[in-house]
Amino acid sequence: MILDSNIPEGPLAEKWDKHKFNVKLVNPANKRKYDIIVVGTGLAGASAAATFGELGYNVKAFCFQDSPRRAHSIAAQGGINAAKNYQNDGDSVFRLFYDTVKGGDYRAREANVYRLAQVSVDIIDQCVAQGVPFAREYGGLLANRSFGGAQVSRTFYARGQTGQQLLLGAYSALNRQIAYGKVKMYPRTEMLDLVMVDGKARGIVVRNLITGKVESHSAHAVVLATGGYGNVFFLSTNAMGSNATAAWRAHRRGALFANPCFTQIHPTCIPVSGDYQSKLTLMSESLRNDGRVWVPKTVETAQRLRKGEITVNDIKEEDRDYYLERKYPAFGNLVPRDVASRNAKLMCDEGRGVGASGLAVFLDFADAIKREGQPAIAAKYGNLFDMYAKITDENPYEKPMRIYPAVHYTMGGLWVDYNLMTTIPGLYATGECNFSDHGANRLGASALMQGLADGYFVVPYTIGDYLAKMPNERISTEHPAFKEAEQNVMAITNKLLSIQGTRTVDDFHKALGLIMWDYCGMARNAEGLRFAKAEIRKLRDEFWRDVKVTGVNEELNQTLEKAHRVADFLELGELMVDDALHREESCGGHFREEYQTPENEALRDDENFAYVAAWEFTGTGNQPMLHKEDLKFENVKLTQRSYK
Repeated sequence: MILDSNIPEGPLAEKWDKHKFNVKLVNPANKRKYDIIVVGTGLAGASAAATFGELGYNVKAFCFQDSPRRAHSIAAQGGINAAKNYQNDGDSVFRLFYDTVKGGDYRAREANVYRLAQVSVDIIDQCVAQGVPFAREYGGLLANRSFGGAQVSRTFYARGQTGQQLLLGAYSALNRQIAYGKVKMYPRTEMLDLVMVDGKARGIVVRNLITGKVESHSAHAVVLATGGYGNVFFLSTNAMGSNATAAWRAHRRGALFANPCFTQIHPTCIPVSGDYQSKLTLMSESLRNDGRVWVPKTVETAQRLRKGEITVNDIKEEDRDYYLERKYPAFGNLVPRDVASRNAKLMCDEGRGVGASGLAVFLDFADAIKREGQPAIAAKYGNLFDMYAKITDENPYEKPMRIYPAVHYTMGGLWVDYNLMTTIPGLYATGECNFSDHGANRLGASALMQGLADGYFVVPYTIGDYLAKMPNERISTEHPAFKEAEQNVMAITNKLLSIQGTRTVDDFHKALGLIMWDYCGMARNAEGLRFAKAEIRKLRDEFWRDVKVTGVNEELNQTLEKAHRVADFLELGELMVDDALHREESCGGHFREEYQTPENEALRDDENFAYVAAWEFTGTGNQPMLHKEDLKFENVKLTQRSYK
C-alpha cells in the first residue's frame, strides 16, 4: 500500500489557501442530498456536525454520553493556543508552526502543522463570536498566558475551565442545527462497527446503550471524532468512558493506525493514592507559569520527609533542587510535557521523590503568592486549587502541591491524509483520534486547537471534495454489507455474554494497564517490550476464556459496554508494544532507554526513523503489516531538541 498524504504543491504558507481553491465544491442545493455521519460530539465532533449542518448537509451525530456536552473535551483546563500575537512578544503563525514541530520532536507533517497554526487565529474569532468567556485584561482585551515548549504567551483561557467553555460554544452551534432539523442527535449510542460498500465507508452499526438494540445507519461519508486511547493504561486523566472502540473497529476494517506508541504522559497530575482508584486527576499545565517544581537535594532529606520526621516547610531553600530551572534555564518550569515528565521520574528513581509512595515531586506557589499576593493567585487558579484541596485534603496556598506524571493524551491514531481522510475512502478522522498534527509529543493547549481546527475549518472544506465526486444515491440499511456488520456485532456480544467466567472486566483492564504502564509507559526497552507483548497475549487469551459479563444485551448493561472496549484495548495494547519495539530511537513521548544522550535526553535516529509508522490489521494474534510515510522537512532544520 502506498501512503499518499495528498499534500498540495507550492510554498508552505500558500498550500492551504491554494488547496481550498482547488478542491471541488458541492452546490448548495445539492448538499441537502448528501448524508454525513459524525461519531463523537466533543470539540472536533460537535464543531464538525454543527458546520456540516450550517452548510446544508444532512447530519447524524452519535455519542455514548447522555448529552454532547458531557464529552471529555469538557475536562480540558488550561487553554487553547493561537498565533494572534496580542502580547506583541514575537509570536507569529510560523513560530507556532515551528514550536509545534519541534515540540513533537520532528515526527509530524510540516504541511498539516502549518495549516493548524494558520487556522488557529480563526478559531479564537469564531469562539468569541459564540460568546465563549475568555479571560480578559483590565482594558478588555483577551488575555494570554504561557504554556510549555514556547517562549511567547499565546494561550487563550477561561480560568481552569477552557474546555468546558469551548465545548459549550460548539454545543450551542450544534443545538442550533438540531433545532433546524439539519442534525439528528443520537445520544447513549455507541458505534461498534464500520460498514463498507464497494470499498467505501457508507455507514455504521451502533448499539443503543439503554435498550441494547443493534441497528445500522447509512450515509455518504463517516467522520470519526472519538478521542484518544489513553484508557488502555486503565489509570489516566481521561473520563472512564473514553475508549478506542470506534477507531479500532475502523482499523479492523482496513483503516491504518499510525504511531500508536506515541502517548503523552502529563507531568502535573495528582499522584496515585491507592489500588482502589479508577482514574487520575489532571492539574493544569498553566500552573507551571507560577508554580516551581522541586525535590529535596539529597536522598536523606527525602527519606526523612517521607517518614514524617520533618515537614516540607522545614526544608530550607538551599536544600531544595529546582531541577527544571537548573537543567533548562531558557525554559525553566515551562519545558514540554515529555521533558518535564521524564525528569520527574528521574528524580523519583534517584530516591528523591516525595509523598508516602516516593512517587511525587513538589509544585510550589510560595514565591508567586509572596510576589503577587494570594488573591491574585486565587483569581488565576482558584478552581484548580479548590479541586486539589478537595481531593487531597491539603491546602496548596499553605504547602506545595504534590504532583506526578500520568497518561493524558495520545498523539497516535488513525492515519489520515491532508484532507483528514483515512485509508478507507469516505472515512475521515478528526481531533485526537487521528495522528496528524503533534508528532511524538503534543504541546500544552494544542489539543483544543486541533479539535476545533479540524471540525470548524478543515473537514468541512475537504469532505466536499470527496462528496462532489460521488453520486448522491442513498444505500439502504437492508444492504447485505449492513446485515453482515450487524451479525458481526451480535456475534461478539453473544460471545462476551456466554463466557460466564470468574474475573471481572475491570480486573482484566487493570492487569492490562499495569503491563502497559510498567513496560510501555514513560520509559521502554526492548526486553521489557518483548515481555509485555507475551503478557498481553496471555491476558487476551484468558479474557476470552474467563471474563464474567453479567446481565443481558437487551438492557442498560455497563459491564457489557466495558467488555467490548477492553476487548479492543487488549488488541490495541499489543499494537502499541509492536510499534514501540520497532522504533529503535527515542523521540518525544517515546523514550527507549537504549537510545538517549549522555544528559538523559531523547536521542532520535532521523536517518532510519523519520517516518510515520502506519500499521495494517492482519487478524487478531497475527503480526500487523507496517507501512511507512516518509516525513520531509523543507522549512525547519532537523536538530537535537534543546530547551536549555
